[in-house]
Amino acid sequence: MDRGLVIVSFGTSVPEARRAVTAVEEALGRSASGWETVRAFTSPTIRRILAGRGEEVPSLTEALEHLRSRGVRRAAVQPTHLLYGFEYDKLRAEAEALSGGFDALTVGRPLLADTADLRRFAAGLSEAFPPEDGGAVVLMGHGTEHFANAVYPALQTGLRLAGREDMLVGTVEGWPALEDVVRQLAAGGPRHVRLVPLMLVAGEHARSDMAGGWRRRLEEAGHTVECSFTGLGELPWVQEMYRERLVKLLEEF
Repeated sequence: MDRGLVIVSFGTSVPEARRAVTAVEEALGRSASGWETVRAFTSPTIRRILAGRGEEVPSLTEALEHLRSRGVRRAAVQPTHLLYGFEYDKLRAEAEALSGGFDALTVGRPLLADTADLRRFAAGLSEAFPPEDGGAVVLMGHGTEHFANAVYPALQTGLRLAGREDMLVGTVEGWPALEDVVRQLAAGGPRHVRLVPLMLVAGEHARSDMAGGWRRRLEEAGHTVECSFTGLGELPWVQEMYRERLVKLLEEF
């Protein structure tokens, strides 16, 4: 077999959150018949934690070197990352540094790579979380100092253009921030707020930030709060978006 695929994620050390990664990996694997497929996690910390539990997950470099040792000459790398950012930049540079060992090596795009992706994603979220009287949905993303953080306010605009004034986007480490969300909610008075992770997995951020500080701050503002622990990767329509992304990538081979 001369064709190999690496499905690369940041990773998670939360066992119950792993199902979101696995679901996306399985969806991608079904679209790569005839390709030798391996997973990789980019986070050294997560790989170290998992190794301590007896599970060895390779880095991207290790996964690509494994494929090369197996005689793979053409390799594709499909990230499960949500957007372009520092982590995506690093994995792309890591892959390109090893490109000389293959006849061809290409890196796929993240889930939200252009306007069409954003519009489809906003429509999917709107359908997945229908409006409720007196309710609001707050989507908690990671956020970044990278210019790719613009995806979050762009998604907010997409939701509003779709008529979902009740759906608000916030981030832990970027903009819009939690206080931006609180201010927007204040205009409508106390509500029942559903907090939803805008992340592939409902991992540490969901369990510490979302269910901790974010929930407390919203309750202090007078809202009742319900937390969802379903990662984006568990949603079938999100899996389909990833699958279609991979199909286009593999067409290059």
